[in-house]
Amino acid sequence: MRSDNPQLARSTSTLAAVLLLLSPFAAHADDSASPCAALKRIVAAAPQHFTSLSADDGRAVAQPYSDDAQCAAAHGTYQCTWSTRNAETGSGTAALEGVGADIASCLPSATHDANTPGRQHFYLGERGSRTEITAQTDGATRVKLTVSRQ
Repeated sequence: MRSDNPQLARSTSTLAAVLLLLSPFAAHADDSASPCAALKRIVAAAPQHFTSLSADDGRAVAQPYSDDAQCAAAHGTYQCTWSTRNAETGSGTAALEGVGADIASCLPSATHDANTPGRQHFYLGERGSRTEITAQTDGATRVKLTVSRQ
């Protein structure tokens, strides 16, 4: 559409410039903590026995499903547990399926070798130097994620 009105053209140009300048400051849905980034950070820390991780590093894995994740590294393992958002009607199995899907999509080179209603298991690497990733239900409304180095 062409306008012969120079004032309208200037106003439109000015508005476009203002919107362009403001766009970097707009909030985006992906500004929240990313389960993928957290999973990748945890797996990358496995060879050093998770010494570079804090309790906060794994919470983003649970964020789509819960706000109460408790994570810690101990004995060459990094583990997080959390309850589903609505413990009365929520299901650990449903959250487990979501976590399994997150692992599969975020870590495409991981081998998914166990898929049951209560347990999802993946591994990366060759036997003897594998990183094992297990997500499982922990009761009816809780989920546990364990990442360890073989």
